[in-house]
Amino acid sequence: MRRERNTKLVELFALTGWSKGELARLVNRRAAGMGHPQLATDTSRVRRWLEDGECPRDPVPRVLAALFTERLGRVITSEDLGLSGRPRHHVQAVPEELPWSTKRTVDALTEFTGMDLMLNRRGFVGTGFALVAGPVLVTNFDRWLGAADHMPAAQPALPPRGAGFGARAAYAPIDAIPVGTEEVAALEHAVTVFRAWDANRGGGLQRKAVVGQLNEVGNLLVADNPAQVRQRLWAVAANLSVLAGWMSHDVGLNPTAQNYFVIGAHAAREAGDLPRAAEALSRAARQMVHLGRARDALALIDLAQRTAGDRATATTRAMFHTIEAWAQASLGLSADCRRTLGKAEQEFMRAQPQDDPDWIGFFDSADLHGMQALVYRTLADTDPTAVRPAQEHAQKAMELRAQGHQRSQTFDLISLASAYLIDGQPDAGAQYARLALTSTREVTSHRTWDRLGEMQKLAGRYQDVPEVKALREEIADGGGPVGPTTA
Repeated sequence: MRRERNTKLVELFALTGWSKGELARLVNRRAAGMGHPQLATDTSRVRRWLEDGECPRDPVPRVLAALFTERLGRVITSEDLGLSGRPRHHVQAVPEELPWSTKRTVDALTEFTGMDLMLNRRGFVGTGFALVAGPVLVTNFDRWLGAADHMPAAQPALPPRGAGFGARAAYAPIDAIPVGTEEVAALEHAVTVFRAWDANRGGGLQRKAVVGQLNEVGNLLVADNPAQVRQRLWAVAANLSVLAGWMSHDVGLNPTAQNYFVIGAHAAREAGDLPRAAEALSRAARQMVHLGRARDALALIDLAQRTAGDRATATTRAMFHTIEAWAQASLGLSADCRRTLGKAEQEFMRAQPQDDPDWIGFFDSADLHGMQALVYRTLADTDPTAVRPAQEHAQKAMELRAQGHQRSQTFDLISLASAYLIDGQPDAGAQYARLALTSTREVTSHRTWDRLGEMQKLAGRYQDVPEVKALREEIADGGGPVGPTTA
């Protein structure tokens, strides 16, 4: 009986320019290099994969994913090729089965990080695949949220110890062994170190190290560890996934970032930490605002708030509200924006820092004022009365910023400079803009250059002011940070 053709594989195969015979030879050569010299793929076998929907056995899906990734210059997983063993949905908007199983989460984590690392080693940019629209993410995660509502807090969705994952995952090292609490503590400390580096210098220099560490954690999750160790490993995986996503966003790898945010949300669910999963979704929302997709951001932040529910601390809820307000400001919804910022302030006043998890530690008084400055500066594009609050909050954020947060300090300077330019004060605007430009050159963050570009456009109205004109030319000639191929 003839099976359904694999449309995913057919479409990606067409993009490669290979013949069926070429692909067969490449598969055999790569498989032999991976320790499978017995593999003997031929043209007729490739045709059956394409036209009859035949799903080859391991290691062929892994081999094909690696070959397509190299050829197309973007991460291609076995699922993208329609070789995951699950029903194929050609239309992306069709909701998938959620929540992911534990095995699928490990598969996604390890396979995606492996492909990401390979792209970096070979110098690919990895931006060739598209962002998933907010509504599609929300449609899928709404189903996941419904399942999560029935999961007891702090109970990881894990198989019983010794159950394993059925057949050993294709990516798993043969010698995967259990780890102890000391090793997990070292991984948790590594997350702290990576976060500090990202906050100070941006995501460009350490992104590969974070992705590599996440890949190793994925391998550790295959081993037969005690339940408490598994839960802590999943928490590390969630933290590293979100950090890898944020670093990827910071250097302009936005589709890659979105994948890490989604993986992070699922890993947090495995750890039994729904507020952490919600924070991962909030990062995706913040990314959407930066990319000019504010309505998608509102849908995502609403989902994040519902996911966390009353499990979230007041600090976390305050942070959610600032992202919501930024999306509203981007849409020119002045009254809604101001009302939401009021909620953020009220929640922050209720906060009890001792109750906060470590992953929300970045959101302190300085960050609250910094986000308020950004929100009011954004709102000032449509509401001139927002200019003064933007200036006040930016100044306050700069006063409160602790050492080691240079990227955030740079954003404060950009917000302040932009607010002065909008307010008709080009001299003050140029003064802070120059400080922002100097600071931007010291971090590896595409986002800072994106914001400088927005500020440069604002300065266009002051072409007759010599200092502003010179500054605009300097920004235009700045060249930005090192490109994402080195991230």
